Amino acid sequence: MLPASEDRSVRFRQVHTADMGPIRYKKICELDGEEVSYAEISKGYELSDGATIQISDQELDAMPLPTAKAIDIEAFVPARDIDPVRIGAGYYLQADGPVAAKPYVLLRKALERSQKVAVAKMAFHGRERLGLLRVIEDAIAIHMMHWPDEIRDWSSLAPPAVDLDEREIEGALALMDTMSIAGMPDLHDEYREALEAVITAKAEGTTPPQLPEREEPAGKVVDLMAALTASVAEAKEKRGEPATVHELPKKRTAKKTTAKKDTAKKSAAKKSAAKKTASRKRSA
Repeated sequence: MLPASEDRSVRFRQVHTADMGPIRYKKICELDGEEVSYAEISKGYELSDGATIQISDQELDAMPLPTAKAIDIEAFVPARDIDPVRIGAGYYLQADGPVAAKPYVLLRKALERSQKVAVAKMAFHGRERLGLLRVIEDAIAIHMMHWPDEIRDWSSLAPPAVDLDEREIEGALALMDTMSIAGMPDLHDEYREALEAVITAKAEGTTPPQLPEREEPAGKVVDLMAALTASVAEAKEKRGEPATVHELPKKRTAKKTTAKKDTAKKSAAKKSAAKKTASRKRSA
């Protein structure tokens, strides 16, 4: 298993403000107050009565788990059946030598042709984990998955019921249509770039770039339609299109609806009268 991504974050060290000396952390035993080396540290589990028992790495390795040395596939399922909130970090799977090449390619082709993903179990970082296997071109990727009981309940986070005008929903759809593209957008980490610029300026003794001030409306109720209209205009401007927003729906009034209904009634009455007249002529 090889990491499918890398952390490009800018790393900081904690330093003493007075002389910029690095701050180090010592591991101190709470019972005797002595510093402890890494070789003297082991895993311990605290029981409900406060007592602590030691668990060695050898005992963990000796647990009777079929997934201790292998990725054990449990099922093949459609990708749409996997809730994205359960998917975590991704890795690439590499065939372990020439003997594993044929089974690797066989699994990849089967997943590709069936358009399904595999749900598997494995031992990873000292615990049993769920994994999701999927095809990426000529390779197989595996994503760590959360167990069902690790997913928090979202019901308390949902906002209370609100009244939405149909015009507002159509406005949101118009915004989505304006911002829709084929494939993933070409994005980059603007925060890291700005942070690197600050570090470069500090190292060269120059003034770091400053963020321009923006006036934020304070204490005002958001006009949702006005915000949607502005967002559509901004999205179009970024794509080099005219910033007109004529496609946003206009509010329908009750008068127009009533007028349409009256017109429909009059038309129906005329048709009924015409039928009666024709019937009388045939009878005559």
